[in-house]
Amino acid sequence: MAGDLYGISAKKIDGSDAKIGDYKGSVLMIVNVASKCGLTPQYAELEKVYEKYHGKGFEVLGFPANEFAGQEPGSNGEIAQFCETKFGVKFPMFEKIVVKGDGQHPLYKQLISSYPKATAKSESQLRKILDQNGLGPKNDTDIMWNFEKFIIDRSGNVVARFAPDITPTDPQVTSAIESQLAK
Repeated sequence: MAGDLYGISAKKIDGSDAKIGDYKGSVLMIVNVASKCGLTPQYAELEKVYEKYHGKGFEVLGFPANEFAGQEPGSNGEIAQFCETKFGVKFPMFEKIVVKGDGQHPLYKQLISSYPKATAKSESQLRKILDQNGLGPKNDTDIMWNFEKFIIDRSGNVVARFAPDITPTDPQVTSAIESQLAK
């Protein structure tokens, strides 16, 4: 399945055409994002990680999604403006897509197929809270919530997946990034 991600098309947030393959040779973090979520402050950490590692061949690719309690209701233009003005986001952002359920984007079908289960925090309460409120994933392979992170190696292989409440600057995440950049 190496490189299968590279043929997948997606539109950038400005409407221009792109393929994941445009980033071939870089280590990637692909993350579903939202602007009205309790985890939205992770945008700042995503930008921090992007700036730290970008010069070494690392990219963060942000994919807005509205499947989680309607926490990304904005248009692509509104999302782009929010990211730029609120968090100074410079990493590539893409148009809003569906990351779970009916109409799931081929990118997320491939990511989940390649790495079915996210690493979770042992002390995490997120899944429990989501389940108690009827918002939890239907199964362990579903995207749990906004800000789930996938790490892709330079050859297009998914090498890690982190639950939403594991932040971009968590040592588990930065270690996975650094390990791939060192190869």
